[in-house]
Amino acid sequence: QVQLAQSGGGLVQAGGSLRLSCTASGLTSRTYGMGWFRQAPGDEREFVSFISSTNTYYADSVKGRFTIFRDSGKNTVYLQMNSLKPEDTAVYYCAARWRGADFTNRHEYDHWGQGTQVTVSS
Repeated sequence: QVQLAQSGGGLVQAGGSLRLSCTASGLTSRTYGMGWFRQAPGDEREFVSFISSTNTYYADSVKGRFTIFRDSGKNTVYLQMNSLKPEDTAVYYCAARWRGADFTNRHEYDHWGQGTQVTVSS
């Protein structure tokens, strides 16, 4: 059974940093594409970042501030979030997909974490 267990998140002031973790069981995270999405109240779940076996990708809104990386030994993917802004406030989800055409499309993901709240105060 595949599970993605998230940790991290919380409340931080604008300009601060947080790190989210996503530990996979039942699959090998380095063979899957791993993504991060977020969803603010009343909004659609939106793409944040993706890591493949060779590359990383970011939404324009987080480029230069967020970094996605993995620790294969721990089967864990991380999202380091720096210079946080109030508009980054959302529930953040990690997700895994075996393959697909568009990693920004949430419907292409096979497995999801439970979500974690990130709140950035101004």
